[in-house]
Amino acid sequence: MSRWLAVLAMAPVLLAAACGDGGDGGGGDGADRTPTEGTPRSEAARATATAIASKLKGKLVFVSIVDGNPEVFAMDADGSDAKNLTDHGLNDGAPAWSPDGDRIAFHSDRDGNMEIYVMKADGSGIQRLTRDAANDTEPAWSPDGERIAFVAQRDGNAEIYVMNADGSGPTRLTENDTDDSSPVWSADGEQIAFVSKRDGNPEVYVMAADGSAQTNITQNEASDSGPDWSPDGSLIAFHSSRGGGADIYTIKPDGSGLARVTEDVEHNDSLPSWSPDGGFIAFTSDRDGNTEVYVMEPDGSGQTNLTLDSAPNREPDWAEPQ
Repeated sequence: MSRWLAVLAMAPVLLAAACGDGGDGGGGDGADRTPTEGTPRSEAARATATAIASKLKGKLVFVSIVDGNPEVFAMDADGSDAKNLTDHGLNDGAPAWSPDGDRIAFHSDRDGNMEIYVMKADGSGIQRLTRDAANDTEPAWSPDGERIAFVAQRDGNAEIYVMNADGSGPTRLTENDTDDSSPVWSADGEQIAFVSKRDGNPEVYVMAADGSAQTNITQNEASDSGPDWSPDGSLIAFHSSRGGGADIYTIKPDGSGLARVTEDVEHNDSLPSWSPDGGFIAFTSDRDGNTEVYVMEPDGSGQTNLTLDSAPNREPDWAEPQ
């Protein structure tokens, strides 16, 4: 399942959590509160967070419903200084940093249907890149910043496309009767990992950047989704329901070396995002009662809640602006 479709499926629950008891979904104290101002940590959790925070570099973008609707926020990688970048009344999601950290691509329905937009790192200069009657979602930058892969439903079902970073030259990469989604580039720009349901359930695939050599690398009856390629190209992190609830796993691009990173059968850990130096993985988890942005080391140690808010926060993407 694509991350956008998964978010739509969870929307009623997420909006209810954002409103809270007696809330109106867009006012009250929630409208004035930024993420990372919520539930305090225990002493043990605070000590872990302090140790981890000193190692975290760069910036995270993520989606928050703290203001009653999905908005794109940015914060320092340690969870501090969170800011609403889009500040719009409709639905903004799937934020993705450009490789140089200067721009953020995202999708939004502010013009009637889901389209791809890009803005500067401070939220200014928003530009619309796609203009199609069908939904265009889930942008992913190529490592050189020259192209953006994305998901489009313009041929009747979700397929992977690629376009130039200015929105020109859209080209279809996959052609399948079922949905293909969640594209992410390898660090060398030669391959794209994505999710496909062509084998009956969501699986992680890898293909060449021109759409050739599409290969199922997870091959499991459970749902495998949300891939993200490590900066050195050696691993792909993803989430899977093969262990019960959704957990984070890593796998080599050839499908070998599967490793389970989180293990919480009662809750869901999903949508991993590697830090630029490969030393950490940010992810979404509902283990504290609503979805929050967490960070951990690649072996699963040091799991720390970065957003600490009563409203849902999700879909992190990591960059180290130059």
